[in-house]
Amino acid sequence: MNIRTQVLLWGAQRISAMVLALCVVVHLVTIIYAVRNGLSAAEILGRTRGNVAWASFYVLFVAAVAVHAPIGLRAILSETLGWRGRSPDIAVLVFGVLLALWGWRAVYAVFVA
Repeated sequence: MNIRTQVLLWGAQRISAMVLALCVVVHLVTIIYAVRNGLSAAEILGRTRGNVAWASFYVLFVAAVAVHAPIGLRAILSETLGWRGRSPDIAVLVFGVLLALWGWRAVYAVFVA
């Protein structure tokens, strides 16, 4: 892998980490608020269903995960298993696409359901 690609992956990993940090904090604060106020699952879904702001937030959250996790997994596969070449790149790309699709499917289900 050339230096430019490594720099781009490094940058994507760091930027997605920053987005994830913010998203995790917002997500945890929301969970704590819901639990402390005794909201049921039905009440939570009632507040999130059709809410474009929450859907957008979770679409961003899923996108950050779909970028961050495969890059980290690629490094782990390379360092621990010595897996190099194009095949680990393809495997983690497929993994990232699947993460995005599964996550966005969940967001859609909560937004529409």
